[in-house]
Amino acid sequence: MAFIDYYKILGIDKTASPKDVKNAYRKLARKYHPDLNPNNQDAKANFQKINEANEVLSDPDKRKKYDQYGNDWQHADEFEKQKQQQSQSSGSRGAGFSGGASQGDFSDFFESMFGGGSGSGRGRQAKYRGEDYTTEIQLDLIDAYKTHKQTLSVNGNNIRITIPAGVENGQIIKITGHGGPGVNGGPNGDLYITFTVANHPTIKRLGNNLYSNVELDVYTAVLGGEITVDTLDGKVKLKVMPETQQGTKVNLKGKGFPVYKNEGQFGDLQITYSIRIPTHLTDKQKKLFQELRESL
Repeated sequence: MAFIDYYKILGIDKTASPKDVKNAYRKLARKYHPDLNPNNQDAKANFQKINEANEVLSDPDKRKKYDQYGNDWQHADEFEKQKQQQSQSSGSRGAGFSGGASQGDFSDFFESMFGGGSGSGRGRQAKYRGEDYTTEIQLDLIDAYKTHKQTLSVNGNNIRITIPAGVENGQIIKITGHGGPGVNGGPNGDLYITFTVANHPTIKRLGNNLYSNVELDVYTAVLGGEITVDTLDGKVKLKVMPETQQGTKVNLKGKGFPVYKNEGQFGDLQITYSIRIPTHLTDKQKKLFQELRESL
């Protein structure tokens, strides 16, 4: 498999700090987010790549393994264990990996573990890693708003998974060891789940922030009052100031979307007021508006 350079995908170098990784991911996620690039398959593919890169580089342990083993970082623990056993078994012969092992020995061992060939000729059967599986889960925005469990069937097996609140449209999550079975004692493959989050009829999501348009009748806009608006977390009462103008925006802090895998953290909900002009007025009502206009 060709080497995938996660640093290059995020546009950072290997010395990048965790904050640099986070900032680069957020910038690219906004650029390629499927909601901002509808029906753009290239943007969707890029969004999936940066999610995968961020999953690895934002985790210190995964990043360390990736820096050492590249594409095979997922097998680092197995490799280190096997390497240690090999070193102990070869003890007095001085042929352990930590000593004078050649690059050829290293490569042969790695291939024998992960399916690259028959090993170094020591008569052991090659261990082959199982096939990776992929599947897709469709959610609506309300489903993605709360952590919940789902059961899905993969290759005849039912798997119960927990979907964290805040999952994004196009995001890919890996379930380790739930892919195809390994061969000759090799590790199982992994399951990669792509999430498709449908649009909400009245609320738009961009990252962790939500946006909604709310209609005000002209009387409330002029005189002020109290209205009730819908959020994904229930209904909220808002006070409308007198003489509210068309397009006025109100920001409800903490009423947006939950931040993925950051319990208790939420984005904001921004409401834009749209003034609803009355129709089908009677002559008397029109006269009152006329008098009002002339009095201003």
